[in-house]
Parts: sequence; structure tokens; C-alpha cells
Amino acid sequence: MQLLRTLLLAVFLTVAGIAVAAPLQARPAQETVRMLHTPQPGSAERRAILDAMRMKIMELHRLDVVFSVKSINVSHGWAWVHSLPRSKDGLASYEDFYALLRNVNGRWMIAEIPCTEPDNSECIDSPGYFRRLARRFPGLPASILPEEASVR
Repeated sequence: MQLLRTLLLAVFLTVAGIAVAAPLQARPAQETVRMLHTPQPGSAERRAILDAMRMKIMELHRLDVVFSVKSINVSHGWAWVHSLPRSKDGLASYEDFYALLRNVNGRWMIAEIPCTEPDNSECIDSPGYFRRLARRFPGLPASILPEEASVR
């Protein structure tokens, strides 16, 4: 009888140990999910991200734009943005603008603007684009990329 009690106690402690350890192991993943966020409209972080994009469009195309944001995902100093730029007067709309940004010393900077040309094997719609992006930027959190993106 004593042997059976000892055996049952050992099984119980083993199962209880797994039940206690599992939440501890899951914590890093939960923290990563919590770190993923979308800056609220009007927030300083959102304004800084969009200002970096706006400056890049001005530099490349001499266009002063405002953005209609489709998505902004931010985590661990990285941001992935999908936006629809338009002229400030609202009369002109431009093609979708995607950007990968990195926060360096408190300042958001463009890390990459993906090509959006159809049928170009190096562009955003090509298979493996996001996997190649992740290889080029070690430390890039996969969680900020679009859900359909595959980085594996």
C-alpha cells in the first residue's frame, strides 16, 4: 500500500510539475505577442513612423502626401506598414506603399521599400519574398509581417 501511495505521489508531482512548467515556457511567446502593437492614430510613435515614410516619398518622388493606413505592425523596434498615399488635397491617389522601418537610437528609419511590380521575382508578391527579407534583416520579428507572409 505504501508503495502504491509513493508511486501515485510521484506521478502526481510529475504531472503537477509539467502543468506548472508549461505556463512558464509559454511566457516568452506571450510577451512577443504583447509586444506586437499598432500605434494609435495621433500617437507620437505613429506620427514618427509615417513622417519617416513621408520624407522618403518626398525624397524619391517630390510628392507631399498623407496616408490612409491599411496596417501598421510594430514590435521590438521594427515596423511593417501598408498604406495608401494620396495628395494633401485628396485629388490624387497613388499606388500602395509598403515599408519596413527600424527604430535606430529613437528615430524611425526606412530599412526597405519593397518592389511592387507584378511578375518580378524580387517583389513583394513573389513567393519567398518575406523569407528573403527575414534573412537580410536578422532580428526582424516575423510577427510584424502580414499574416499571409511566410518566413519559414
